[in-house]
This record gives sequence, structure tokens and C-alpha cells, in this order.
Amino acid sequence: MTQMPDFVSLNGPDNVGKTTQLMRLAERWDGFQPLGAVHEHDPEPWARVTADDYARWWFETSTTVELTEMLLAGHAKRAAARKAGSTGLLDRGLPMLLAVATATCVVKDGLTVGEASKTVTGIAGSRAGAPETSLLLLPSLDAERSYALTSAREGRPWTGIYPAYQKALHAVLLRQADHGTYTAVVDCEGRSVDEVHAQVLDHVGPARLTEENPR
Repeated sequence: MTQMPDFVSLNGPDNVGKTTQLMRLAERWDGFQPLGAVHEHDPEPWARVTADDYARWWFETSTTVELTEMLLAGHAKRAAARKAGSTGLLDRGLPMLLAVATATCVVKDGLTVGEASKTVTGIAGSRAGAPETSLLLLPSLDAERSYALTSAREGRPWTGIYPAYQKALHAVLLRQADHGTYTAVVDCEGRSVDEVHAQVLDHVGPARLTEENPR
């Protein structure tokens, strides 16, 4: 039986279903260890920046270096929390964290997606972290439609700089997909939660996670 990866990350924009799919994975196999998001493993700096105006810090007062370094530090601490022999489930893996930093750089510093990607990659350097099976869930393979679908699912209008950030994020994620950044890309458009889950399982390891081998 093929060995499971040390980490599986589910990535994608807001409202694409990452949390739902992570929960369903965790229910299928005892070897999965849900590790959540980066801020849960490095709470002190995140508590400090969210104490006042979180959005202002994120999009105005923080530097791209500061934001990227905080995301990477939290990712490293999260990876260190994995128990030996288990497969850590990550809510947004390393590629997605770099995408978030890149999209923020686009709207905050007025750079193109390519320029911002180069900036963030330069900050991250060679800190690749532990290998992960990274799955990108996309509402649509078209950036404008992808944004329209996820914004409609929010239930209320995004305001301020957030719409521009989300549009930039969708563009960054599609650029990453075109460059083969992720292990696999799951097109969620027109698919039910069950259908998306079946595709996730295909990429994670169906031989170990079939209906005959549930928790």
C-alpha cells in the first residue's frame, strides 16, 4: 500500500468549500490529523495585529515582508505539530499562503500579479517546508466567473479593498495553476459537494480512503 503524504492541503478562495472538504477527509481515516490554519499555531503575533484594526494592518500598515514572514512562521510551527506517522490536514498550504501574500501585495503596493509574485517568492526564498499534497479547489477556471461565484456565496457584499483583493487572489491562484504549482486542481463548477469530494479522494489516495476503509 502506497505511503500517505506527510501533509495534505486544501487551497482555494473564500467560499469554495475547503472547510467542508477538510472535515469530510478527517472523518474518513484515523491517520489524518487536522492542523487547521497558520494563526492557530502562532497566536501571539496574530493576536497583536488583530487587536486594533485587522483589515487596516493587513492592507495598509503591514509590509509585504512582515505579512509573508508571519505566514511562513505560522506554517512552520503548524508543520512541527504533526504527529509522527500521521498525515496533517492543512487549511491552506504553503502555495496558498504565498498566493495570499501575493494578492495582498498586488492591491497594497500596486504591482502586477507577476511583479508581486516575484516579490513574495524572493522573500520566501528556499523555505519550501515539508512536502505536501496540495489540492487547489476552484469555483471556476475563469477568473471573473470564479470571483462572481464566491462573492455571491458570501451572503453580503464585500466592501472596501476586499473585492479588489479577492479578484487579485483569483488571478494569482489561476496563474499558479497554469504554472503547475499545485499537485492537482479541482474544478468545482457545476459539481456537488459529493462530486468534489470524490475528486479530492482520487488525488489524496483512493486505495486507502475508499468506502471499504472508512474510520
